[in-house]
Amino acid sequence: MTILWRRAAALLHHEAAGGVLLMAAAAVALIMDNSPFDWLYDAMLTTPVVAQVGNLVIDKPLLLWINDGLMAVFFFLIGLEIKRELLEGRLSGWSEAALPAVAALGGMIVPALIYVAFNYQDPETLRGWAIPAATDIAFALGVLALLGSRVPVALKVFLLALAILDDLGAIIIIALFYTADLSLASLLIAAISTAILVGFNMAGVRRIAPYVLVGLVMWVCVLKSGVHATLAGVIIALTIPLRVPERSAPSPLKRLEHELHPWVAFFIMPVFAFANAGVHLGGISMSDLLAPIPLGVALGLFVGKQIGVFGFAWVATRAGICRLPEGVNWLQIYGVALLAGIGFTMSLFIGILAFPDPDHAAAVRLGVLSGSILSAVMGYTVLRLSTEPVAPVRGGARQPVKTAA
Repeated sequence: MTILWRRAAALLHHEAAGGVLLMAAAAVALIMDNSPFDWLYDAMLTTPVVAQVGNLVIDKPLLLWINDGLMAVFFFLIGLEIKRELLEGRLSGWSEAALPAVAALGGMIVPALIYVAFNYQDPETLRGWAIPAATDIAFALGVLALLGSRVPVALKVFLLALAILDDLGAIIIIALFYTADLSLASLLIAAISTAILVGFNMAGVRRIAPYVLVGLVMWVCVLKSGVHATLAGVIIALTIPLRVPERSAPSPLKRLEHELHPWVAFFIMPVFAFANAGVHLGGISMSDLLAPIPLGVALGLFVGKQIGVFGFAWVATRAGICRLPEGVNWLQIYGVALLAGIGFTMSLFIGILAFPDPDHAAAVRLGVLSGSILSAVMGYTVLRLSTEPVAPVRGGARQPVKTAA
């Protein structure tokens, strides 16, 4: 039993564990939704869940609690990562941020244009233009981690920075383009809550509890305002203190990031994937796969991402705006560009915002799943062929293993 426990613990600490669990949750959703237990899958997600405090009532099905509530925690973690990286991490200087920033920009523009090319004649389906513009950090890094030590550290850093900037772009898109009718009263209270949180930061408040309490009020107000509630998570994250005057004191932001990461990776994201990846495949024909929404999403992710990420990076490098990381070649950058086409969680999430009507939900899921799977398989293949296994040598150093020609 002890040996099994240790092996399970080691598996959970593996870099690819979060991505593998995400894939498993999506697979279970697909199996359940195409089995005699499909009624149970639907019944679980439509179960009403009510929270009430006095006259304040929030009555939503379980699916919306997952998408509005749990995903707010996911976006909170993304906000923490973005703030840390911008202030003292890989994105704190232009020399470090230039290449992933340019690549992320291309990785949002080209997929969106490809989707528009297939949907420009229909104003309703055109709302989904941002679906293929997103990258799933956990899924992409999980596939990269499957290659182990063959992947240069600089390449992992590039993909992480690219995915974080990509998510920042997705957050801005959600804020600007996917909002419902606005409630000015709720927005005013949310703005006051934001001012209080900023005041906490400026006053040197280091305890996390006050931020959480005011943050909950903000989340409810944003939920009621018409702006998507997940954006509250990002705003709260940006007010959490990163630096503290005492060198020995722990950073509240880093502590929260460290404590939340396993919950997000091993619970929130798999639950979201399970709740949103179910697609009933019975009766699906080739014409369904070639419909404007799934085709635009799939080609946007698989074709648009590789063209946008790789193309923009190549042009920017040739123009002298940025340079390749040391020890990384162009074939490896192309492999990462393919992995950036794994939209999955973020693409599904934007699809929910773009098409609240369930009539388009299956089409979005088909496009996201097919485009993400193609990107994952091809990205893994290209990176495996373009990297060499690394073996330990005497003294603790590592060097490439020579393979037969």
